[in-house]
Amino acid sequence: MEQTSIHRVGVVTKPNQPEALKTTCHLAEWLDAHGLTFVGTPELDRERIESKTHCRLEIVEPKKLAANVDLIVVLGGDGTMIATARMMGDYDVPVVGINYGTLGYLAEFRVEEMFTALESILEGDYRIDTRVRLSVDLVQGEEILMHHRVLNDVVINKSALARIIELEAHMDGLLISSFRADGLIISTPTGSTAYNLSAGGPVIYPSMNALVITPICPFTLSDRPIVVPDNALIELGLRTQKEEVVLTLDGQVGRPIRYGQRVTIRKSLTPFKIVQPKNRNYFEVLREKLRWGK
Repeated sequence: MEQTSIHRVGVVTKPNQPEALKTTCHLAEWLDAHGLTFVGTPELDRERIESKTHCRLEIVEPKKLAANVDLIVVLGGDGTMIATARMMGDYDVPVVGINYGTLGYLAEFRVEEMFTALESILEGDYRIDTRVRLSVDLVQGEEILMHHRVLNDVVINKSALARIIELEAHMDGLLISSFRADGLIISTPTGSTAYNLSAGGPVIYPSMNALVITPICPFTLSDRPIVVPDNALIELGLRTQKEEVVLTLDGQVGRPIRYGQRVTIRKSLTPFKIVQPKNRNYFEVLREKLRWGK
């Protein structure tokens, strides 16, 4: 990327983060000094930031942010990165994750590295890690009840008081199995280190063109996770009546799902592009987060 290709920078902050205002003000001043436009969402405290920095902010609705910027800076952890991925729509603008705490799976730059990272990006000296997103529809008959894109996973599971449920899974029209379990996880490689891992699924390297289907506490112990191509159409149907069952996307968006409704899952045409530090790699993140070798 050439230096002149970035003119407008979107900023997303973690809600209720004590350090967010201070960091956002410093970022606003840095962007202004470099002749770049700061574009935020209504969640930002625009008046306080402008009064503290004397820099002008442009505000757009979250769903319009990616369409109006050349780069997005996320101030928060992996959860904020996941929420940002869902608001990207059909755009694949590069995203820089700035983590306030320890090293994240997605937010790989620490706060103290932020301006060094941005300098490198403006100079075109950076690496992009392209992550698969999924397009998810909740369908009843021919009607689409809900549409979302997800970065991590799609989960169907019982509520706290429900009994075991039955889910029928198809891939490209072929029956995989009828799973009797507490639920089912469809995970991307990015999400393989989240709920999937806790449920006994494998860690999948981020660049693999694969998804993993993982039963949650299956009734039959031979029902094991299965890795499938990410270009497959996966269809899940609830075959249990009179139970409280929930469809959850990325652990952040959920709604009830009823008998006879279907969930269709396919690879999104637009990926999520994460700016990566050149001095770190995926295995370093795994060693720190999963405490391998410790």
